[in-house]
Amino acid sequence: MVVTKDTFLPTEEELTVPEINLSGPALRAGAFHLGKYCEAQNNEFMLCRQELDDPRACVNEGKAVTNCAFEFFRKLKKTCAQEFTQYANCLDKSSGDLNFKHCRKTQGVYDKCVLDNMDLERPDYGYFCRAKVHATERPPPPKKEKAVYPDATPGLPEDYPRPEAKYGSRFHWLN
Repeated sequence: MVVTKDTFLPTEEELTVPEINLSGPALRAGAFHLGKYCEAQNNEFMLCRQELDDPRACVNEGKAVTNCAFEFFRKLKKTCAQEFTQYANCLDKSSGDLNFKHCRKTQGVYDKCVLDNMDLERPDYGYFCRAKVHATERPPPPKKEKAVYPDATPGLPEDYPRPEAKYGSRFHWLN
């Protein structure tokens, strides 16, 4: 994207949001429930990015996703901190690639705690891959009008000589 003096750029204050200060294993441990908890905000952000194709227009939607993630982890800390920490530690220390298969027991304890306290069920396998319809309050983007071009090359006149092909037709199987 070329930036000129007429291009609107948000200020540093508008772009600055607090970051979620969690490790990779902790984010991976809470990822499924976080995705389900913040699904509406995330879908709104992704729809904005897809439709407008301009990241500057979607800054507020991005802030809403970050705020939702903060809210989720605050609730998680109040209700299931010990189970979450055990699950994240298991993911961190049981394999080098944070694989889930070694931590199914701690995952079950964590999932039960989240279901009981936050009423949030772990989404089934493939949930985030399914096509979904997202209802939004945002107006649709303006449709671009298709450019109509005049015919650049006029056709041959009807009386123009059309000799037979020199080496035969390319559609020889139709003859």
